[in-house]
Amino acid sequence: MALSKDLEALRNRKAPIEIPADTFRDIGHHLVDQIADHLAGLRGLPVTPAESGAEIRRLLAADSTVPETGSDPGTLLHQAAELLFAHSLFNGHPRFFGYITSSAAPVGVLGDFLAATVNPNVGAWKLAPVATEIEAQTVRWIAELIGYPSDCGGLLVSGGNMANFVCFLAARATKATWDVRQDGLDQTEKRLRVYASSETHTWIQKAADLFGLGTSAIRWIPADANQRLDPDTLRRHIDDDLRAGDQPFLVVGTAGSVSTGAVDPLHEIAALCLEYDLWFHADGAYGAVAAQVPGAPPGLEGIIKADSVAVDPHKWLYAPLEAGCVLMRNARHLQSAFSYHPPYYHFDPDAINYFDLGPQNSRGFRALKVWLGLRQAGRTGYLRMMADDIQLASHLYQMLVQHPELEAFTHNLSITTFRYVPSDLRGEPGSAGMEEYLNRLNQELLGRIEKSGQAFLSNALVEGKFVLRACIVNFRTSLEDVEALPELVVRLGKELHASLAEE
Repeated sequence: MALSKDLEALRNRKAPIEIPADTFRDIGHHLVDQIADHLAGLRGLPVTPAESGAEIRRLLAADSTVPETGSDPGTLLHQAAELLFAHSLFNGHPRFFGYITSSAAPVGVLGDFLAATVNPNVGAWKLAPVATEIEAQTVRWIAELIGYPSDCGGLLVSGGNMANFVCFLAARATKATWDVRQDGLDQTEKRLRVYASSETHTWIQKAADLFGLGTSAIRWIPADANQRLDPDTLRRHIDDDLRAGDQPFLVVGTAGSVSTGAVDPLHEIAALCLEYDLWFHADGAYGAVAAQVPGAPPGLEGIIKADSVAVDPHKWLYAPLEAGCVLMRNARHLQSAFSYHPPYYHFDPDAINYFDLGPQNSRGFRALKVWLGLRQAGRTGYLRMMADDIQLASHLYQMLVQHPELEAFTHNLSITTFRYVPSDLRGEPGSAGMEEYLNRLNQELLGRIEKSGQAFLSNALVEGKFVLRACIVNFRTSLEDVEALPELVVRLGKELHASLAEE
């Protein structure tokens, strides 16, 4: 059969996206050199350039159209690296004390490079045999690290929100007294009820919204003076809902809150859930991995009693984004919540097929970077790094307590909260007007600290007061970095207080 000239030309096809091996090697070596130089010089860079959106869009010529013709890949990668290294917020910087996003372990960076090279679809064992088994081993190792049963089920997901979502859906499918997967939520007059502390992360609202319960299905349990869920109030709400004919099914205990690192009374929550036959879910996205760390809050080990746990390796296991982890005491509950088998699936039912255990069919190889980190540092190394972070946050708290112009509020796990109080206001009574001014002062101070590039903090509300929040989940942060923070805050605070006084 004669082939057309166009089709014959495809016999030795050369695609514009391909890169020959020698060129790839040269480009890759150059890029690795750029990355290594960046990491080596990270301490000398601003934590963030604090540029505006308009400035960034100008750099990118954001209004331009898609290129008509291609460009040299080596030049493109060099330019992309320079762009990112000059115009990013660096959560790997030793003075990044902001959100609970850790420095990315270098071995994890290389792990992502390797994972993308093979590009396995870790949705079915047949499509990714060794990647699937590495993920299964990684899940077991994370469970062992926190003291959870190592024969649990689990999988890697994008982050804490998704890990909590997966556990929420497993709880709903298991505890609803009807087939909620088939019949939905409109087939019964009973309303499913969820219980969570007022300090719980907003994932719970998203879950109630996305999965059909509505946010009014959440019973918010007020936090006590230590930002922890109150078990007595929890019991009263459960009893009230049972009397009203509703169906309580899920209680969320937070193992390290986002705002202050507070740990709910997990043992007491577990006992209540056992008494009322409710699902006990532990949101341990931040704090779960510290359950066996010396110096961790008492009671954190209660996480091992949960029916499910959400963990974020890209928080305190120092993995590059994205990496969340679901742990499920009874592995069958994942399959009961997610498995479907259309006729076009022909995969071994006795193998691990992750499309049966979570919401994704196509799944990237997230586990490799976590697995490599666990192998490089080992259990002892991780416990030591987390203990160091906790010790540094504790030292910061003690410095703040002793400083005449800084007011310390909380210290839990590796999070410390505080605010700047000018010396001329320190002895003033805490009137409403004074508190309003201090809230404004510290809110504007937070912006000045960010713009300085010398540190990066976030904020929290504690007892209705706007406070500065320092979170250390960073193996690069040293005592020198922590000890420099109070001086920076006070210097910028004084300047700001003086300027506000002139208004």
